[in-house]
Parts: sequence; C-alpha cells; structure tokens
Amino acid sequence: MTTPPPLPSPPIISVRDLRRSFGKVDAVQGVTFDIYPGQVVGFIGANGAGKTTTMRMMATLETPTSGSIHISGHDVVTDPSFVRDKIGWMPDAYGAYPNMTVGEYLDFYARAFGFKGAERLRRVSEVMDFTDLASISGRMMNKLSKGMGQRLCLGRTLLHDPEVMILDEPAAGLDPKARVEFKQLIRLLAAEGKTIFISSHILSELAEMCDTMLFIDAGRIVHHGSAESLQHGESDQTIVDVQVLGDPEAVVKWASLNAGVHLVETRRQGARLRFDHGDEQELAAHLRRMITDGLAVVDFHRESRKLEDAFVEILTKIQS
Repeated sequence: MTTPPPLPSPPIISVRDLRRSFGKVDAVQGVTFDIYPGQVVGFIGANGAGKTTTMRMMATLETPTSGSIHISGHDVVTDPSFVRDKIGWMPDAYGAYPNMTVGEYLDFYARAFGFKGAERLRRVSEVMDFTDLASISGRMMNKLSKGMGQRLCLGRTLLHDPEVMILDEPAAGLDPKARVEFKQLIRLLAAEGKTIFISSHILSELAEMCDTMLFIDAGRIVHHGSAESLQHGESDQTIVDVQVLGDPEAVVKWASLNAGVHLVETRRQGARLRFDHGDEQELAAHLRRMITDGLAVVDFHRESRKLEDAFVEILTKIQS
C-alpha cells in the first residue's frame, strides 16, 4: 500500500482502525486514513468492498464496531450533533416525495436546518442558483430527470454550507451531459475550499476531479495516493512513445547507443522506449539529448496505465 506524504495542516477527517461487523460479516476491517482541508478525495471499491458502510459511519448513520472517526476534531459517535453541522451527506439514492415541488423540498430542509424568515429564503435561492434549479423551482420533484434529481440532492446537501461533503456515487446513472455538468459543480465547490469525499465506479472521472484516491477492497484500504502515482506505478521504469520526422530506425539506433534506454516496440513513425529512472528531470534530459543528437522529435509523451488496470493490478497482488 502506498501512502501520500503528510500535509502540514491537521486533518479535517481522521479515521483510525475503523471496523464494522454485521453478524459474522466484517464489512470494514481496520481502515485508517487522513483527509486534509480542501482536498477532493476519490473513494473506490467494488460492490461489497465496504465503501458505503465506511461513508455512512463518517456521516453518523452507522455506529462503528470499533475504531474512531474524527471530523473537524470531533468524534462522530460521542459528538454527532457537531459533526452533522459540519458535513453534507449525499446518499446514492434519496426519496422523491409526490406533490412536492423542487422549491418546497429545499424550503422544507432549510427549515429543518434551522433557517428562518428572510435568511431561509435567501439560502434556498442561493442553492437553487448554484445548482441551476431556479428555473424549475415549481416542478414536481418526482418528475425530474436523473440529472436534475442529483442536482436537487446536492442542493439539499449544501443548504447548511458544510465544511465537508460526503458524496456516495453522485454520478451513477447520469447521462454524459449531466455527468459533465455535475463534475463542473464539484470543481466549483473545490474552488470554494470544500473538503469533498466522493465515491464512484468511474475511475477516469475521479482522476479528473480528485487530489488523492483511496482504494478499498474487502473492507481494507489497499491504496492511498494520487491518480498520477497510481497510473505511473511504483516502478523506476517509464514507457515513452517517441515519434520523429524521417526514418524511425533513427530512434531504434539512438536507444541502442544510450545507457538506461531500452526498445519496447517499433512504430511507423518512431518507437516506444523504456527509460530507467524515468522521473521528469531524467526524461527532460533524454529529450534534450535526442534533439542534440539530431532526431527530429515531433511527439514525446509518457504513457500511463489506465486507472482500471492499476486497480485490478493492486487487487491481483493482494490476492496472490
């Protein structure tokens, strides 16, 4: 398991040796991680891996069998009221009430959060503007599309302006347009400094949104790090696709004459090369050397593994 370097500020979410059992089933087994203020964190795992159970414990909806969760310095079990004021919980499904409009739904929850009078109206209006729901405030909420329904659920989550947002599969079932729009909302929230903990099965989308990613399998954390570190892997070797003008055999010859460079595959306009110790500075030095040696390089890019492949690779190593 890889672990990111510690950040200077205290964690806003701190989970230690978290466990949750249902009878003989150990759904969460010794989970430990820290999340820092302003981070957007992707939470990844197969169905039954322990994602939703972990998130429900963070949201004070499940009680841990053992271990602890602290959010903004407060224990979710001994001080749940404080924690609920600090978090926004968006479940993977929510109730759509008949005979209730979008505006009435948000107004009801604003009242439940303690907003009154003009302040309540202002807050509901702000949330509807942010989630682009103002134009449909009079529409029955049980008649909304999947995308608009997710916007409404996000709006409810934002009403009390939480510091931490816990979102369980918020993009599940959305069409491509709605998915792009939802990602834009997440980016806006991140720009405002919200700490966002978000689960999804769509790894490529999480890579675009998240600063760091947590992989959980069989109730245990198996990876904690950036998408970039996951895609590049833990190897000191890096694969680079090099394309040149002119004879591609020039790339093959160049590779044979340079230590630490190995031919992986020839291409119509160049080759795939494997570089030992391929960090950014080393790769930049190799590119400069290619150009100095007379290669007309038109493309030079490092290959990354697909996140799905990296996830499968991690699970395969654990199970072997």
